[in-house]
Amino acid sequence: VTGEHPKFVNRDYLADCVRALTPDFSSISIEVGPMEIDDYVPIVEAGADGLVVYQETYNRGVYAEMHTAGPKRDFDFRLDCAERGYAAGFRRLGIGALIGLSRWQDEAIALAAHLEYLFKRCWQAHITVSLPRLRPAAGEFRPLFSMTDRELVQLICALRIAFPQLGIVLSTRERASLRDSLSVIGVTMMSAGSHTEPGGYTRQGREHLHRTVRGRIVAPEYQDGEDQLATGQFEISDERSPAEIAAVLRRRGLEPIWKDWDHALCGA
Repeated sequence: VTGEHPKFVNRDYLADCVRALTPDFSSISIEVGPMEIDDYVPIVEAGADGLVVYQETYNRGVYAEMHTAGPKRDFDFRLDCAERGYAAGFRRLGIGALIGLSRWQDEAIALAAHLEYLFKRCWQAHITVSLPRLRPAAGEFRPLFSMTDRELVQLICALRIAFPQLGIVLSTRERASLRDSLSVIGVTMMSAGSHTEPGGYTRQGREHLHRTVRGRIVAPEYQDGEDQLATGQFEISDERSPAEIAAVLRRRGLEPIWKDWDHALCGA
């Protein structure tokens, strides 16, 4: 997962990162800003096989209101991202909407239409969807619309019925008890032990902190008494470790799968 500034995160940088990780991981996915096909190709050749790009909202008016400037403002370029990734060679494509920017019912209909299109056009790819409900985040942004637990379950069940082959991802945004219950209903992938702040996994969030302003790296500004730590993108609700999640799945009669792919399967 990276930011979207092309000066600091470009295809060569991402390809180098993937090559460094490939010896230790059988499957690598990237969640980065939308790129052209030619930019994705070297990343795939370096060893990445999955691409995740959330549309954030399928409501064009809300999208324009939330993205006032920069490359991310291009709604259609982002919408077509999964198809470009497929053309570049990614075998797994992940999409989704951030629930809370528009009515969830409207987002669900648009998301289903997008899925139906991708299943027809990118039929050789494994397609996944995530339904993250907006959580309190840096900058004190609050969701504009709400979605209850019951409505989330309703949407997951509807997607499972409509798209039996669809991978459904459930993040640590949701509380532990809800995730445990959904694991036996329609979810196929669950994150665990997540961090949303830079350096969160290496515990180096105190070093080299900076902001970018118009393409320039500048020192962060702190208030008196404020911790000098990298800020999380959003709050985590389920803080259990991967081992704890695996134990829960086993108790529910499910088998935790850590690896479901190897490049040897395609002769790579």
